[in-house]
Amino acid sequence: MFTGIVEERGEVVAVQDLPDAARITIAGPLVTSDARIGDSISVNGVCLTVVEVAESAFTADVMRETLVRSSLDKIAAGEPVNLERAAEVGKRFGGHIVQGHVDGTGVVLSRESSEHWDLVRIGLPPKLSRYLVEKGSITVDGVSLTVVDVADDWFSVSLIPETLRATTLGVRTAGDRVNLEVDVVAKYVERLAAPHLAGKTVSTEHNGVSAEGAL
Repeated sequence: MFTGIVEERGEVVAVQDLPDAARITIAGPLVTSDARIGDSISVNGVCLTVVEVAESAFTADVMRETLVRSSLDKIAAGEPVNLERAAEVGKRFGGHIVQGHVDGTGVVLSRESSEHWDLVRIGLPPKLSRYLVEKGSITVDGVSLTVVDVADDWFSVSLIPETLRATTLGVRTAGDRVNLEVDVVAKYVERLAAPHLAGKTVSTEHNGVSAEGAL
């Protein structure tokens, strides 16, 4: 689990294409300082497992499902990436609950710069829009952000100077693809509420006594 607070902006060192997979090596002195094989590191919002550690770089395998769902399918050597180690129990939780399981990709539509912030509008698959609400949370390329506005096929976020400096979102331009992960709490709520919203009969049991009712 992650928090969406990027620790370091790393760089892709090498990409090896494999049958239905890829192996990528990423330089990141901070996140590899205590990395061990088997650890999880978020790369542009994608949870990857460390398979090798060498000096200030780590290597991870990316399976086909991840390549299909994320922008890692087009990643190349020399590209900057957002990096975050798995959250530590007992530490401050600065962002929101981020699993590193990308729900889909969006496209940067526009950005409006001002003296102290950038307003960025990002297109998203319509099937994801129901999980977004104004002032709710969204993860973009591994960065925990607050939704400013949302429509059926786009949303907007404001980026403060620190986010612009410390993450790849500072250099994203119109047309760039970004990884999106919606708030997992919203997905669980939808799943749990679905039978009730559909008017299905549900069964409950309290103290050994069963009861049924239509909702």
